[in-house]
Amino acid sequence: MKYTVIVAEDEELLLNNLVQKIQKADPDFQVAGTAQTGDQALALIEQLSPDLVVTDIRMPVMDGITLLSRVREQFPFTKFIITSGFSDFEYARKAITLKVSDYLLKPVDPDELKEALTKIKKEFQIAGNDYEEIFNAQTAALTPSQIADLLKDFIVNNYSEDINLNLIADNLNYSPSYLTKIFCQVYDCTPSRYLINLRMSHAQRLLLHEPGLSIKQIGEMCGYHDQGYFSRIFKKYTGKSPLEFRG
Repeated sequence: MKYTVIVAEDEELLLNNLVQKIQKADPDFQVAGTAQTGDQALALIEQLSPDLVVTDIRMPVMDGITLLSRVREQFPFTKFIITSGFSDFEYARKAITLKVSDYLLKPVDPDELKEALTKIKKEFQIAGNDYEEIFNAQTAALTPSQIADLLKDFIVNNYSEDINLNLIADNLNYSPSYLTKIFCQVYDCTPSRYLINLRMSHAQRLLLHEPGLSIKQIGEMCGYHDQGYFSRIFKKYTGKSPLEFRG
């Protein structure tokens, strides 16, 4: 299975070098696009819906942390590797709370990069095996609306887990954009938005009716394993923090 990668780095020599290191470390990771500013990277991600984004933490126009936050909201399935100079280590620690797969110091060591890619690949393969039982060549013969229903049911039953749309699409031999398109035709929103709506709806019910549960526990039950990230998403969605909503 091939995995698409976007690489964001403002220095052209370092960018080209990093692309070569990725391709040498594991040919299954294919660089589909490169960017030298954060906004360029975001535009590429919106266009290509990659499996993995490798980004420098300090980028012109939009830094790596802001990019990561924006992408997390739109593409909760995408994985991240952050790169940075030693002086940015404390700043980069913020990335850990945003579920970054790995943090690599510059210049990126080829062995560390290979190790990071191997770990991500294993995560993809484990998830892919689970998806293959439900989404496969046989189910690909269903009509588009039936595929959309199948995906909706899967999200409803697994919203508390990490769900990777790219791997689901791959098992169906679809592109992620086509799978998103047929889902939108039936449910009038993207699978990512449907997942967030479902998680937020469940979170609101738990906050109102389960006073014995902590904010952290509720976040985890809704698929958010970092309380700070859960609170930010919840406030953006409802206009109130979980504590304010609970009253």
